Amino acid sequence: MISRKSILAFLATSVFFGGTFVAAKAGLDHFPPLLFVALRFDVAAVVMFAFVALTRERADLIPRTRGDLGGIVATGLFAIGLTNALLFVGQQYVTSGVASIIASLNPILTPVFAAVLLADERLSARGAVGMALGLLGVGLVANPDPAALLSGGVFGESVMLASAVCGALGSVLIRRADADLSSTVRTAWGLPLAAVVTHALSLGAGESVAAVSWNAESLLALGYVALFAGALAYIAYFGLIDDVGPIRANLAFYVVPVVATLGGWALLDETVSALAMAGFLVIFVGFAIIGSDSLDDPWFRGTLPGRIAASDGILPLDDAYATESGSSGQSDAEAASDSRFSSDAPGCPADD
Repeated sequence: MISRKSILAFLATSVFFGGTFVAAKAGLDHFPPLLFVALRFDVAAVVMFAFVALTRERADLIPRTRGDLGGIVATGLFAIGLTNALLFVGQQYVTSGVASIIASLNPILTPVFAAVLLADERLSARGAVGMALGLLGVGLVANPDPAALLSGGVFGESVMLASAVCGALGSVLIRRADADLSSTVRTAWGLPLAAVVTHALSLGAGESVAAVSWNAESLLALGYVALFAGALAYIAYFGLIDDVGPIRANLAFYVVPVVATLGGWALLDETVSALAMAGFLVIFVGFAIIGSDSLDDPWFRGTLPGRIAASDGILPLDDAYATESGSSGQSDAEAASDSRFSSDAPGCPADD
C-alpha cells in the first residue's frame, strides 16, 4: 500500500514541475532566458548542497569513481544544464501547456538513445508504437503550417524538442555511467556545473544583469523555479524514487502537462485549443503504453494511465523494452543484476 508520504511526494512532484512552465513564462518578461536559468541554478545549488550536507554522511558526498564523475557531467551538462537552457529559450515562443507537453517527450525519446548506448536494451515493436504515438501527439499540439513557420512558433517548438532530446540523452548517459553516488547527491554536484554552463551561454549570447527587471513578480518567478520547481521538486522526486521506484515516480509526469496547461490558462490567460487537447490525449496514450509495466499493480490500475493501459494487447515494459536475452529463461533476480538501469537514476530532468 502506498504511504501518505509517497502520495504527498507524488503530488508535490507533479505540481512543482508543472508550475515550472507557468513561472518560467512569467519570469521571461523580466529576465533574459539564459540568465534566468543560470540564476535559478545558483540558488538551487546552494539549497541542494545544504540539504545533502544535513541528510547524508560525509563519505556519501564525495565522488570516488570515474562513473561518479561521468554521472555528474551527464547530469549537469545534459540532463539539467542544456535541457533547461533550451527549455527557457524555447518557451519564449510557445505557451506553457505546449512547452510542458513537448518537454514530456523525455520518457519516449529515452529508449532511442538507450538502444544505441546501452547494449543490453532495445526497443520492441510495441515500444516503438508508444513512441510514435507520442510524436504524433506533439505534431497535433504543434500543428505546424506555413504561417507558423513565419511567426516563430515552429522555431520555439523545435528548441523545446531539442531540450527534450538533451534530457533523454542525459538520462541514458547517467545510466551508462553506473555511478555509485545517489541520484540526489549527483544532482547536488550537477547543479553547480549546470550553473557554470548556463552562465557561459548567457555571456556568449550577450545577456546582462542590467537587463533584469527586479520587482516582486520577477523575484517570485525566480524563487519558484529555484526553490519549489528546483530544490524542493528534486528532493520530492528523488525521495519518491527511493520509496516507490522509478516507474511509479515517473507517473507524475503524466500530470505535469495538465498542471502547466491549467496554470497557463488560469494565471497567464493562455488558450487551450481542441487540437492541443487531442494531441495531449494521444501523448498520454503513448506514455501509458511505454510505462505499462505496472499493469498488475493495484496502485497503477487505480490511475487513469493504468485504466487506459489495461486494455488487451498492451504488454508490460519488460516486453516493450525487450532485452537481448529474450526468453532465455533468465530469472528475475539475474535479469535485475544484469540490468544497467538503476532505480536511483532520474527519469526526467525538468525541466527541468
